Amino acid sequence: MCEKGVNTEQLGVMIAQIDDSLALAQQWLEQIHHLADRAGLHDPSVLVAQSSVLVGETRLKLQGALDTMDSMGAAEVTIERI
Repeated sequence: MCEKGVNTEQLGVMIAQIDDSLALAQQWLEQIHHLADRAGLHDPSVLVAQSSVLVGETRLKLQGALDTMDSMGAAEVTIERI
């Protein structure tokens, strides 16, 4: 696949699937954060909340990658074999 180029549609689908998985993980982290907070587990609650924020930042970066690929168009995408 890399020797002859990258199927950008397939790459976009793969990124979207990862984003869906991260969205679910982020929802779970938020639930765990609230449960830990209600149980008085302050430090674990804070760490889980921070993890949720990091997952959110990752999802934004993935969306940025998709937006960049969309704006470039297939003709402008170049692949360099390393």
